[in-house]
Amino acid sequence: MSNYWLFFSSLLFISFFSLTNSSNNNVSCPIDFTYVNTFPWDTQECGENAESKSCCQTLRSLLGMGLATYLKASSNFYLPTPELASSCLYAFHTKLATISRTNASLVSSCLNDSNELLLNHPSDCAGIRTIDEWNVKAGLTPELNTSCQGDMMRLTQCNSCFDAGMKMNAQLVSLAPNSTKCFYFTIFYAAGIVNQLGPTDFGSANCILGLPLAPGHYDLGQSSGQLNKNIVYRFVFGFLGGIVGVLMVIGLIYLLRVWDKRRKESAVHDKFVTSVRGQVSPNVGTIWYHVTELERATDGFSRKNFIGQGGYGVVYKGTFASGSTIAVKQITDDLDSMRDEEFCNEVDIISKIRHRNLLPLKGCCVASDNLKGKRRYLVYDYMPNGSLSDHLFDHQRKLTWPQRKNIIIDVAKGLAYLHYGVKPAVYHRDIKTTNILLDSEMRARVADFGLAKQSVEGQSHLTTRVAGTYGYLPPEYALYGQLTEKSDVYSFGIVILETMTGRKVLDTSNTSTPLITDLVWNLFKSQNVEAIFDEFIRNEGPKGIMDRYVRVGLLCAHVMVAFRPTIAQALKMLEGDIDIPKLPERPLPLAHESFRLTSCSWRSGSTSERSTMAASSSN
Repeated sequence: MSNYWLFFSSLLFISFFSLTNSSNNNVSCPIDFTYVNTFPWDTQECGENAESKSCCQTLRSLLGMGLATYLKASSNFYLPTPELASSCLYAFHTKLATISRTNASLVSSCLNDSNELLLNHPSDCAGIRTIDEWNVKAGLTPELNTSCQGDMMRLTQCNSCFDAGMKMNAQLVSLAPNSTKCFYFTIFYAAGIVNQLGPTDFGSANCILGLPLAPGHYDLGQSSGQLNKNIVYRFVFGFLGGIVGVLMVIGLIYLLRVWDKRRKESAVHDKFVTSVRGQVSPNVGTIWYHVTELERATDGFSRKNFIGQGGYGVVYKGTFASGSTIAVKQITDDLDSMRDEEFCNEVDIISKIRHRNLLPLKGCCVASDNLKGKRRYLVYDYMPNGSLSDHLFDHQRKLTWPQRKNIIIDVAKGLAYLHYGVKPAVYHRDIKTTNILLDSEMRARVADFGLAKQSVEGQSHLTTRVAGTYGYLPPEYALYGQLTEKSDVYSFGIVILETMTGRKVLDTSNTSTPLITDLVWNLFKSQNVEAIFDEFIRNEGPKGIMDRYVRVGLLCAHVMVAFRPTIAQALKMLEGDIDIPKLPERPLPLAHESFRLTSCSWRSGSTSERSTMAASSSN
């Protein structure tokens, strides 16, 4: 009866795709999915007792093999039309339906939205569609080209390729912060273009595409690197008697040199670890983990535990032996000195502060070796509800008005603690929706203190290197590097407006008013306040209170520093304890040319990545 049901479910799914494609009978899929039946992938990942998440990841990798092959043949990332995508999805599922060991209903649920995974959208990864556009926008990729060639079944080569891919992905994300598909562009390019063995090679499929192989196939693909055994044996036995002594001497010399080299390299790595740990204040009480503890918790930083990519960090989920779930951020960047500074800065600052609306640090780790180089890790509690950005801009998740109201208040309280609850005051410098995390009760935690600065007593402002995220930086800081507590207030105002409108800070499709402050101000001045609110909460909350939050957001995000309230005043306005002054006119719209021409270094964060770190609530 069970087998009959599986067969019937598969038949229904195929029939559905047959009907949807009936108007496109002449559209032929350019991808040959024969490999679905011939390639030794582990079908048990989608078997009777398989988990939905594991099966869906496997099917995406299997589908990626076809897309990488298509890229190699046509120089095109993804398919150009919905008709071709639908045709290929039907062909892919038809091949899967012939495999008796798979759970048909599980496969069908995994492929419900796979049509989007096959289709090229103009907004995907900075608009890259072809190899030529990749070469223009991604530029030269020597590290990726070198690391992802050859036999990927070798662990060292695979790890090197993965690290290079993460750096390439971070570069692409900086070009397209709102895209979530740059990671796939990178792996398709590595498997289809860089690796000369192609995506159907066992090593490429397993290492680059992440496709699990069937048991018994993990040691295949080595024949290309083996010498002819008969020739080796004849050579060895022919000259063994004459050269055995010489080989022993050479071997001894070699071992001595290797030992000396490793001793010197070990001293260099130990010096790095000691140096970084020495830069962290000794009285902060931070837990220093050994890298082996983190490797065990994350299963060797395996791809299945990869949960996000940030501006300069890769995030993995892990579980300690005690059962506590953690998120580990590995800081990745070539600018070692800058990363050391930001790493130590975050450890120093977070370790000294405790507040229920700030993300505390669970621990940290630094390590160094020849294989993986210098590494820095920050450890937090895992937060299953992700970031505010995830919920605001993913229409599958809808925040209610009470949730948005509480989140805004929580962020204000966290910032108020940073500005007034600690001495010297701390300026965060990177307040944005991706750095606001939500705990299990949907309460907000301000995260990522890598750019935070401490104030100097007696000085009204700090002059410092500009860093942060475009759109969230106040004009006086972006133009002149003048940092004050009002800088965080400006960023907080942007967060309020994003939360109330459900719109991102920068809308490049709106050429007249691309910045959210200009858009909301124009609607507010025209007394069209109703149009400001996100449609999901438009009919939920009291209009007077919602209007108050918008006005506080506009006041906090005013271009003139003098008109902005302090965070303490903003919190009282939000809670209704004090009146909101009349909103002053804005002397210059933020979309003005003078602000767009500012030349400074921005640090942009990924959407998915940091959004999964969390911390236990305290104070």
